[in-house]
Amino acid sequence: MHTSKKTLAGLGLLLVIGLAVSSCASEAAPGATPEKLVLVTHDSFNLSEGTLAKFTDETGIEVQVQASGDAGQLVNSLVLTKDSPLGDVVFGIDNTFASRAVNEGVLEDYASKDLTDAEEQYLLPAGSGREQLTPIDNGDVCVNVDHEWFAEAGIEEPTTLDDLVSPEYKDLFVTPAANSSSPGLAFLLATIAAKGEDGWQDYWTKLVDNGVKIDAGWSDAYYVDFSGPSSDGDRPLVVSYASSPPAEVTEGATEAPTGALLDTCFRQTEYAGVIAGTKNKAAAEKLVDFLFSPTVQNDIPENMFVFPVNAEATLPATWAQFAAIAENPFEVAPDEIDTNREEWLTEWAAIATP
Repeated sequence: MHTSKKTLAGLGLLLVIGLAVSSCASEAAPGATPEKLVLVTHDSFNLSEGTLAKFTDETGIEVQVQASGDAGQLVNSLVLTKDSPLGDVVFGIDNTFASRAVNEGVLEDYASKDLTDAEEQYLLPAGSGREQLTPIDNGDVCVNVDHEWFAEAGIEEPTTLDDLVSPEYKDLFVTPAANSSSPGLAFLLATIAAKGEDGWQDYWTKLVDNGVKIDAGWSDAYYVDFSGPSSDGDRPLVVSYASSPPAEVTEGATEAPTGALLDTCFRQTEYAGVIAGTKNKAAAEKLVDFLFSPTVQNDIPENMFVFPVNAEATLPATWAQFAAIAENPFEVAPDEIDTNREEWLTEWAAIATP
């Protein structure tokens, strides 16, 4: 996934820009077909050139993509601007932030009419987003390891969360922050599920004492500090996705230079929804359907390096060989996340960012 570091000042600027854009874009007379829809999303959104143009070919409606930081920043932007919506459709709300968006009333009731029983596993519980959010992709957020670094160093690779606090791995691990990055929050939730309500704080204290580096976003952690082939960093352990290793495989290679530690994972699903207050609800629903369609779903793996959720989607050949899925990812129920998220983040910040 691709994110970029945003400061609060930057977020404020985004909101100003967003308000300016929303005031002049995507409006049409009630019932009329708009000329354009604004798709508000996170910085990781990426599709092949021409994919969104197929929606325009089908409907005559152009799609303007408006990035708003990471998933947490995206939801905050929707909440702060709900009286003057940033756009018509949102993509990128994940299961760690869905309850906040639902509770703040920033989404219209609509889930794609094309969902089938095969996608039931990705749906949120009734009353907690099932009526407003359509699943689009999913991935396991796991610690990734640079195989080549460990081979050259002659050090055995870690395999578990407990290994990360061992002196053998001091100053080798980097993670995005839980309070500004959805993968970072997913990793925090993995540790809460693993260590319990009364044990995760001690685990994070040990991580900090063992030299964990905390970056604002996934991009800095993966592309700046990770030592894998895509980066010039010096830390061989990073929080990313179990589906990240296929992106590091060069043509003709038989092994991936990086891998995912499948005993450290939290399963993340990303959703799309119609933004409350859109003047183009019917057209916005068509765009949600399009994001769930095989046209977009087939394009997701090699552009955002996560799995599509539509059962009719097909995966690239390299994914069958190199992309892993955790058999028993850590889980935290959506209502538990909703109840405790702010308190957990406050406690985490006091430990991890003194």
